[in-house]
Amino acid sequence: MFTNFANVWTPVAVAGDLKPARPLGLRIAGERVVLFRDAAGQSGALIDRCPHRGVALSLGKVVRGEIECPFHGWRFDRAGGNCGVPWNPDAKRELLGATALPLREAAGLLWLYTGLAPTAEPDISESFAQPNVTVCAQSVIWNVHWTRVMENMLDMPHLPFVHRRTIGKELTGIVAGARMDMTVEDRPYGWRISNAVDGVERPGRLDYRFPNMMELLIDPPGRLLRLMVACIPEDDRRTRLLLLTLRDFARSPLLNPVFRLMNARIAREDRAIVESSLPPEVPPPGEEASVRTDAPTLAFRRLYRQKLLGSDACPAQSKA
Repeated sequence: MFTNFANVWTPVAVAGDLKPARPLGLRIAGERVVLFRDAAGQSGALIDRCPHRGVALSLGKVVRGEIECPFHGWRFDRAGGNCGVPWNPDAKRELLGATALPLREAAGLLWLYTGLAPTAEPDISESFAQPNVTVCAQSVIWNVHWTRVMENMLDMPHLPFVHRRTIGKELTGIVAGARMDMTVEDRPYGWRISNAVDGVERPGRLDYRFPNMMELLIDPPGRLLRLMVACIPEDDRRTRLLLLTLRDFARSPLLNPVFRLMNARIAREDRAIVESSLPPEVPPPGEEASVRTDAPTLAFRRLYRQKLLGSDACPAQSKA
């Protein structure tokens, strides 16, 4: 279960997108997951598979805070407990539960744990707690393994080539003959990445938050502007990018479409290039040529192989 992405917290959705009476089906690291809200509005997550005949619970409906299977009407609460088996009043419902997954609602996001027993809570960026911050979000799908997407988010040398008209514009004119140096500093959440060109540190910092988030700290003078990307694996060939912009200026929600358009443009600049990667997943060490400025992406590859590749949560099963 959640092979190669097990036992970690990941944001999976914007909390406001989970409506009270409507289940939300997602695919996370090869597993079908369904989110829904109970009668009190509390969110929950189950493996999206009825223990009776294996159909997707997300195709059903939420009735009085319980998710109802579309096939035979079995109902489950957000802890996976069986709340009813039609035509079988004597059924041993305590043996007929669904598999619940840890889910937290924090910073306006829904965070899923890709296992059954977390030992810690999600690590939330302090940017969400800054005063007067407006957050806008959007999602896009890329047809490539999530590791290729994640390392692209940590790669600064590509900016003047892929993003020459957007976020890499300032670097375009200084590439020839210049030397870029990368710095990767350990942080409790992962790393802080910065770069200098010919000995002069460039503005802006980039945080890698294990396992699959990037935060770019832009912060114009006197203002806060942060771009975040969560690279959420759907399966071995599809990644859902959750793009977030946090700002303490131009705070009207009417301006959110402007920021979404900018994020979408930047993502489009990267997409076709990253999707062309062969193999689709980052390869073993030594199979691709690398240089000094690849330090952040090589560090990510090592961490992926040490902590995620080969990981697997307990197999999904009923509570029986």
